[in-house]
Amino acid sequence: MLTAVYKKVRAGYVAWVEEIPGVNTQGKTKTETRENLSDALREFVAARRMLTKRESARGEALVRESIPASR
Repeated sequence: MLTAVYKKVRAGYVAWVEEIPGVNTQGKTKTETRENLSDALREFVAARRMLTKRESARGEALVRESIPASR
């Protein structure tokens, strides 16, 4: 499980995923910020998958497996 962190600021909220540097966003309300953070995380994961696909296309020997997010 990942952790969303929200901080109230003058213009609304800023938020980030504690465990993944670079996944952050902002919004006027906490609800809007939560939705934006979900989108940011989804885009981050899609971008990482695209990079992995490029590595695989170059003939790199890659092994993929699922891992639990925390123990």
